[in-house]
Amino acid sequence: MELLSPREAAAFALSLLDLTNLRDDCDNAAIEKLCLRAQTPNGHTAAICIWPRFVAHARSILGPEHVVRIATVVNFPFGDLPVAEVVEETRRAVADGADEIDLVIPYRKLIARDEAAVTEMVEAVRAACPQSCLKVILETGELKDAALVRRGSELAIEAGADFIKTSTGKVAVNATLEAADIMLRAIRDSRKRVGLKPAGGIGTVADADLYLRLAETVMGPNWIMPSTFRFGASGLLDDILAVLNGNTAPRASTGY
Repeated sequence: MELLSPREAAAFALSLLDLTNLRDDCDNAAIEKLCLRAQTPNGHTAAICIWPRFVAHARSILGPEHVVRIATVVNFPFGDLPVAEVVEETRRAVADGADEIDLVIPYRKLIARDEAAVTEMVEAVRAACPQSCLKVILETGELKDAALVRRGSELAIEAGADFIKTSTGKVAVNATLEAADIMLRAIRDSRKRVGLKPAGGIGTVADADLYLRLAETVMGPNWIMPSTFRFGASGLLDDILAVLNGNTAPRASTGY
C-alpha cells in the first residue's frame, strides 16, 4: 500500500467508520449526539451502529437520504437466541429503518463443532433482510483457534454474508490483526464480493492504518471501500478528527 500521511489515513478511515454506541446506558439523547457526530465538517462516517430499539429514532434524525447508513445488531451480544426470535428482531429493525444488520453467530455452537447451527442462523437472517447489508459477527476472540476462525468465515460467506466481522466489542479479546488476516484470506479464497469489518479495540488512526495495510496486502490494490471494508469503533472518531484538524500529534498504535 502506498504510504499514506496521517491526514490521508485519517480521512480514509473516516469514510469507512461504523460509529458505534452499544453501551448499556445508551438513550435517545446519546443517539442524537451520535447522529450529529457522524456528520463532521471533514466528511461523514459510513454508518452508525446502534441497538435495535433506537433505529426508528435515528432514522427520524438522519432522514430518508441514507447518506449515513444505520446499522443495528441482532442476536447480540451472546449469539444464543433462538433463530425465530432473531429473525423477528431483524424484521422489526428493517421496518424501523435499519440499512444494515450485524448478526452474531451462535459461536458457542461453532466451538462445539455444530456448524449447521451457524448456517441455519445466517441463512434465516439473510432471508429476513434480503435488501439489507448483512454483517456476520464471528466473535473471533472467543473462537481463539485459527482453524475455527477460518471455518466460521467460510460458513458465514457460504450462507450469504455481505461482510464478516471480528467481534462484538463485549468480550476480552476483540479485533486482532491475526484474526483479520485469516478472515481476509477466506474472503479472497471464496472469490465472492464479501467485506471485512474489524471491530473492538481500534482506537487510533495508527491502529486503523495497520488493518488497511493488511487488507491491501491480502486483497490487492483498490479493494478497500465502504462496500468492502468497515471499522466498528466508538473512540476512533476522536483520533481521526484530532489528526484531520491538526489538534494533536498522531497517536501511536495502541496494539491489539
